[in-house]
Amino acid sequence: MERKATILMNRYELGRMLGQGTFAKVYHARNLASNQSVAIKVIDKEKVLRVGMIEQIKREISIMRLVRHPNVVQLHEVMASKSKIYFAMEYVRGGELFGRVARGRLKEDAARKYFQQLIGAVDFCHSRGVYHRDLKPENLLVDEHGNLKVSDFGLSALKECQKQDGLLHTTLVHF
Repeated sequence: MERKATILMNRYELGRMLGQGTFAKVYHARNLASNQSVAIKVIDKEKVLRVGMIEQIKREISIMRLVRHPNVVQLHEVMASKSKIYFAMEYVRGGELFGRVARGRLKEDAARKYFQQLIGAVDFCHSRGVYHRDLKPENLLVDEHGNLKVSDFGLSALKECQKQDGLLHTTLVHF
């Protein structure tokens, strides 16, 4: 029996799930107009509202719009329904850096390239007052050309969140 395609907002055809976290699931999708592959992050509004994280979602959107860099996953658009928030983002075909590291030691030239791209992306973010605060191999993706892409700005902070004590203050929810 053939599965009926799920069409989101008359714009995207949803495909397989790529991953999930506490508040969101990420799916591979296809833009119906351009046929371009994208990643769609689907956030459950009810869960986010229940724990008071709507401001954090708004901050993540603002930050992703602010940091346009070749080594940062790009946000294409944000959409919403009554129960969900959708981020249409650049689809990074190669997966997490974590998977490459888990298979064994990286070759020195690849490790050097990833490190240089990571430092470039972090420097760019910091120059715009954005602090990621959750850099780890699971949030570093590698595209089909072997380029690193920083993803998941959900815990990031802006320079304006810095208080008199010099620390960044944002709401963190622990489970």
